Amino acid sequence: MLNIAGARALAAALGLSAALAFASCGGQTQTGNFDAGNANANVRRGVKPEPDAEAAVIEVESGGVPYGRLVVELYPNVAPKHVERFKTLARAGFYNGVAFHRVEPNVIQGGDPLSKDDDPANDGTGGSDYPDLPAEFSDIPYEAGVVGAARSSDPNSANSQFFVTLARTPQWDNNYTVFGRVVEGLTQARIISGAPTRPGTTNPDPRIVMKSVTLQPRANFK
Repeated sequence: MLNIAGARALAAALGLSAALAFASCGGQTQTGNFDAGNANANVRRGVKPEPDAEAAVIEVESGGVPYGRLVVELYPNVAPKHVERFKTLARAGFYNGVAFHRVEPNVIQGGDPLSKDDDPANDGTGGSDYPDLPAEFSDIPYEAGVVGAARSSDPNSANSQFFVTLARTPQWDNNYTVFGRVVEGLTQARIISGAPTRPGTTNPDPRIVMKSVTLQPRANFK
């Protein structure tokens, strides 16, 4: 099974677009192949999510026009390594200017630094310079607003990319690490999911970017 470095190399060699890989749900890129084939990994069961003291505030824009914001509460008691990675990258400004490179009616995804360049074909194949993360699967169901970690077919290959589900998606349960939930801005997320895309892809055109991702007190939000 490919590690993420091999996955990126394979994606580049085949010339796959991230949108195509993610839309087909079978690519070896970091966007992941969202199926139920990895359910043999350890799954934490019966864990009640406990919000972190800080929430992530994602300000979104397209062509300089505001798209609103998404507020994500984070669950370190469910996925401590994934939450810490997300917070580390947010503090460093890693996500600022990164695009949502996949939009579909039931999901939006972003977090790939390669989406900053002018080549949409490599979107979804990149990550941070940090090592990939071990899976932290739980039995929290993928419902509207749940935030999960994107990965390749290797369960332990999540890095920087994440997705937000906009509808109940049971085939992803127990297979993709849940580390947060959108508590404000789900309407904006659905607007993003309906944005126009490049022909034959799920890649928005024009680009929809995270202008900034900051950490703010969770208590500031309902």
